[in-house]
Amino acid sequence: MNLRFLPCFLFVLLLVASCSKNSERPVFKRYQTVFKIGDQQEWATKNWNDSNWKKRMKLVPDGQVFWSRTKVDILKASKSISPYGLRLEVYGEYEVFWDGVLIGKNGNPGKEADVSPEGELWTTFSIPTHLTNEGRHILALRLSNYYYPDHIGIYSLKIDDYNELLTDRLLQNSYMHIFAGAFLIASIYFLFLFLGNKKEYPMLIFSISCFLFFSLTMTHFVRTTLPIHYSLHVIRLQVITGLMFGISFLIPLYFSLQFPYPRWKLFIGIYAVILLYFFLAKNHSFDFSAYNMVVSLWVFSLGIAAYGVYKKAKGALLVLLTLLVCIIIRYSVSFTISLFVGFSLMLLSMLYLLSIRIKEQRLAYETSLVQSTRLRLELLKKNIQPHFLMNTLTSLIDWVEESPKKGVLFIEALAKEFDLFNQIENQTLIPITQEIALCRTHLEIMEYRKEINYSWQEEGIDVEQKIPPGILHTLLENGITHSLPLEDNSILFKLVFESNSDYKCYTFLTFAASVEQEANKIKEGTGLKYIKARLTESYHEQWELISEPIHHGWKNTIKIYA
Repeated sequence: MNLRFLPCFLFVLLLVASCSKNSERPVFKRYQTVFKIGDQQEWATKNWNDSNWKKRMKLVPDGQVFWSRTKVDILKASKSISPYGLRLEVYGEYEVFWDGVLIGKNGNPGKEADVSPEGELWTTFSIPTHLTNEGRHILALRLSNYYYPDHIGIYSLKIDDYNELLTDRLLQNSYMHIFAGAFLIASIYFLFLFLGNKKEYPMLIFSISCFLFFSLTMTHFVRTTLPIHYSLHVIRLQVITGLMFGISFLIPLYFSLQFPYPRWKLFIGIYAVILLYFFLAKNHSFDFSAYNMVVSLWVFSLGIAAYGVYKKAKGALLVLLTLLVCIIIRYSVSFTISLFVGFSLMLLSMLYLLSIRIKEQRLAYETSLVQSTRLRLELLKKNIQPHFLMNTLTSLIDWVEESPKKGVLFIEALAKEFDLFNQIENQTLIPITQEIALCRTHLEIMEYRKEINYSWQEEGIDVEQKIPPGILHTLLENGITHSLPLEDNSILFKLVFESNSDYKCYTFLTFAASVEQEANKIKEGTGLKYIKARLTESYHEQWELISEPIHHGWKNTIKIYA
């Protein structure tokens, strides 16, 4: 793995350590919770006989009041300066009794239908020191859950130092907010990179994945920073499940683009259907949906990475090892911790693949610059090579002897072309008008040399546009070299420009004879290599060059994408 990702990896391990810190030896032991519908204050007392109470309840309709009793053993008595606290996660509004003493209230049990929702899903209460001696105690709750009558039970119960219970989640959330912020920054950064090169879909997928993971982290840990009533908790779980669905789909899609395999689009479609089944068919069992989506993500990604290793694709081995490490983490810590650590490691492996891709693109760009410089010199040498000069000077001598006035015009055209070449040779982009002037001047010279009537036409030219120097001139030279004149001893060249929101298009047409017969003989020489190198230098991969014979001659199309 690239060493620059080592700090990120260590930070993930720090998160695991901080999240697992609270798994030390507990100070309490919890027993079975029992329930009973009704409302009697005596049910809060420590010695009440609850042997006939129900161990499980499925439904308490109409917001009725019901009670729960849970036996708790305190294994270590609290100190007077650091009392114990009780943290609960319960669906409903309730009053909390410890050994018959009211120690807290969360909402208005039994009055939910008449008053607005009050209280929080996660609450912390202080237990009086004199009630936390070692031994057996009773936690009794007087509840009503008007909004979700089928969600009955104490989903989380923890007893520890009261101050630590108040601060541990805040500390954990501070780490997770920093952690989530890193992925938000990565999301924005790679989104801007994609906007600069809209063909790089892996960057867009990685950006969206980072944003979804940021949103998942913030939604999961929002419970400490924002008070959430239990009636809103299912909405929160639905949002979390939806975010996990998006991440579970995008990560294998990203790996499919990086390590393409036969019929990958078909398999991605099948995978999407499987995810939709887990998301929709079991939408009320959120843990079930989340677990199955994560397992599907892991299995599918593992198969793609294994195929990439088989094909010796760059970075595939790292992805495979990362997925195997995720299995070790899953069986070492809780599902929630393994979920966030696993997702973060997968995203880091995706970032590593992107870094490889960006490095290859940078090297290709640097190579294109070198190639462009070499080909530019080759092109300039081609125009001043002895063969070109001897033929041009021979033609010039003939014109000076036969028609001195035209000979002077010939000299002026030749001087103008070399002057234009001298102006544009070291530039990356030049105005289209300057390129057209170079083409017209070259046609004047070639008309004197070959005594063929060359003509030039333009259509839709935008004088504000700029293009790499010499590319139209090179196409013009190819048209002159590989074309024979029409019956009237003429060859016409036409440049057509059109543009829209997606691309700009230059169409260079040659109207001549015998081009189709020469088509099979034309190979990619210095000229076309020069054009491609110049386009890559200015537009990276956002261009397309099509060169093909047509019934009246030859057609060259250059598309430059926005």
